[in-house]
Amino acid sequence: MKVTRRRIALASSGVAVAMFTAACGSGGFGAGTDDSNSTDGATIDVIAVNLPAQEDLVEMTAEHFTPETGITVNFTLLPENDVRAKITQEFSSQAGVYDVASLSNYEIPFYADNGWVAPIDDYLAEDTDFDLDDMLPSMMDSMTGSDGRTYGMPFEGQSSFTMYRQSVFDDLGLTMPDNPTWDEVAELAATIDEQTDMDGICLRGLPGWGQQLAPLNTVINTFGGTWFDENWDAQLTSPETVEAVEFYVELIQEHGEPGAAQAGYAECLNRFLQGDSAIWVDATNSGGPVEAESSPIAGDVGYAQSPVKLTDASGWLWTWSWGIQAASEKQDAAWEFVSWASSQEYEQLVAEKYDWSRVPYGKRQSTFDNPEFQEGAPFYAAAMEAILAADPNDPGVQPRPYTGVQFVGIPEFISLGTSVSEEIAAAIAGNVTVRDALESAQIAAQEVGDKYK
Repeated sequence: MKVTRRRIALASSGVAVAMFTAACGSGGFGAGTDDSNSTDGATIDVIAVNLPAQEDLVEMTAEHFTPETGITVNFTLLPENDVRAKITQEFSSQAGVYDVASLSNYEIPFYADNGWVAPIDDYLAEDTDFDLDDMLPSMMDSMTGSDGRTYGMPFEGQSSFTMYRQSVFDDLGLTMPDNPTWDEVAELAATIDEQTDMDGICLRGLPGWGQQLAPLNTVINTFGGTWFDENWDAQLTSPETVEAVEFYVELIQEHGEPGAAQAGYAECLNRFLQGDSAIWVDATNSGGPVEAESSPIAGDVGYAQSPVKLTDASGWLWTWSWGIQAASEKQDAAWEFVSWASSQEYEQLVAEKYDWSRVPYGKRQSTFDNPEFQEGAPFYAAAMEAILAADPNDPGVQPRPYTGVQFVGIPEFISLGTSVSEEIAAAIAGNVTVRDALESAQIAAQEVGDKYK
């Protein structure tokens, strides 16, 4: 297998285009055919989540990658819940429709063990331009299967932190601590809600194991709860878990966004950008769109760590990564795309076209060390602290038999987490009590736990 990474010329021009499905035109290098594992003239299909960094990637690929390599890239971008369901269906069947997919540190390990994604160690060994040593160990640790081989490559890494409107706090004489507690954040949200026409806070309520449960699980951890104890006995009705979920639901109901049961990441981002919410606890990669030149609130946002109660830190650990489908017949071309999209070179291209706040950061140490990034991304220090403090092996106050901060690192969590989040969304909407929702969730969780006893 021969890997040749062509160096992409640095340039910056054009207008950002947000899209859900797009095709990048071919530059006409070579005469490879689509049904071979050649790179020149190949066409690959990529399915990804429709977040701002991935939307930027669509245009950057058309402007730089395709003209230089001759590899056409057809993109399909979908919302988080939809893309997860589509990728799981596609990769489990090994239909080979998509060559590359957005996967995370949750999916990569068991996708690898199921033989759904291809190992990339040989590519990494030959591709000396990629600089694997620059990748953060916390992001690479979960890119392996049980055989120790590497199956995924981070595109961006993240934890979670607290964002707040500095001018609103200044006007009201409020101060956000650098390391706030949840009680302090709730009090600040109540004050803002009472004294302004803004939501005090925006928190995800939309059902989905990667939507609502991402922030909620960090609350459960820091309140002393857990999904399972060391014996795989479900703990969703334990006093600590009930207290955490009741706190989260009541905070949203009393001082959060309207229609919260259907508000996910995209909805909270929009409300925060438009000045409808004063506090937002969510992913550190939110700093990009918040500080972008086009953002109406750029320069007016403060950053603090995720709120805590019993733990020292509560930020999650997540990476949007690339996985190459094992059934793909174009793995060489797929690797050329993956390695370019996750490279230092790509980050520089994004910075030159847009600005450093739009760079998909959080995976490379060199980016955090770059003075230009530090100057152009005012959230960088808080983000770096959150990423380095996250511990997927010990995120709570008690031992547990699984890894993961904002998820339970078992395959069943896709369906279990989604069903539990639906119960909690019903509580957020006021249709059931939190205790009733968790009673139903406990039964479903114990059925899963019994499989691991």
